[in-house]
Amino acid sequence: MTPALPVVIYPPAADGGRRVRAGDRFVGMAYTLLDVAEFLNRAGMEGVEASDVAAAEWIEWRGGGPRVWEP
Repeated sequence: MTPALPVVIYPPAADGGRRVRAGDRFVGMAYTLLDVAEFLNRAGMEGVEASDVAAAEWIEWRGGGPRVWEP
């Protein structure tokens, strides 16, 4: 799956949440991979699951990959 929108996950905040951007807008603050998947589905990327998020080469992870949720 290659999305139509570029996806960026920003470094963890003090509370462990990571901002999620799809295209040119922020779609939410994620605390788990499930949150990221839900935000991407709501942004129009239907069928994205947490396992897709963890393995996706099309997601740009800043400040650590999909296993990093601590500041």
